[in-house]
Amino acid sequence: MSERPRPKRILLKLSGEALMGNQPFGIDDNVVRAFATEIVAVHNAGTELAIVIGGGNIFRGVAIAAGGGDRVTGDHMGMLATVMNALAVEAAIERLGVSARAMSAIEMPSVCETYVHRRAAWHMDERRVVVLAGGTGNPFFTTDSGAALRALELECDALLKGTQVDGVYSADPRLDPTATLYETVSYQEVIAKDLQIMDTAAFSLARDNSLPIIVFNIHQPGALARIVAGEAVGTLISGDRKNEIRGKP
Repeated sequence: MSERPRPKRILLKLSGEALMGNQPFGIDDNVVRAFATEIVAVHNAGTELAIVIGGGNIFRGVAIAAGGGDRVTGDHMGMLATVMNALAVEAAIERLGVSARAMSAIEMPSVCETYVHRRAAWHMDERRVVVLAGGTGNPFFTTDSGAALRALELECDALLKGTQVDGVYSADPRLDPTATLYETVSYQEVIAKDLQIMDTAAFSLARDNSLPIIVFNIHQPGALARIVAGEAVGTLISGDRKNEIRGKP
């Protein structure tokens, strides 16, 4: 695979489901510890990190709406689940000797800091890992949208979406054995081929602001470090098939 530019400041999007490991529900401490170890290694090598975490391992707000309940209430419950995940990741990172700050888009000052753009940027400048919870703080928006928004607010060079597969495929590899993995793909191709990388609002925000997205397998050991070192891991989504990650090659 070809070499890519090296992002100096990244936003890592972690799904709540990634924290479950092989459990049917909740948080697997071993998985969180493994993620924290990789995050700390990248941080210690000089990369500035913010992390946005989902809450699907604990609660999914759309489940309320699917059952005929109130979507706003369900989404607020889902936001609270992301705070629990953020606290777990914050604690795991700090146990490894790196300062981290959990920040929530929903105010709960006795639990963690409230997200304020300038405050989060200051933490990153001070070499802290910022763990962002609560999505955008608004119902009807996913944590993918929160990740795209925070990546732009914090002037990140790239949005890294950790998934359960190796990147973006031409079709679902679990259903189609002929599916091929893209090394690079443009925003326009994602739309034309309906590749469904993330929800439409999040993807449109990234596309309209030329924010590169890297989709990769979060469970592959060392993948995060290889990405920030400039290796072509996973799939790079940008304006065209050229490397457009900001940062030094």
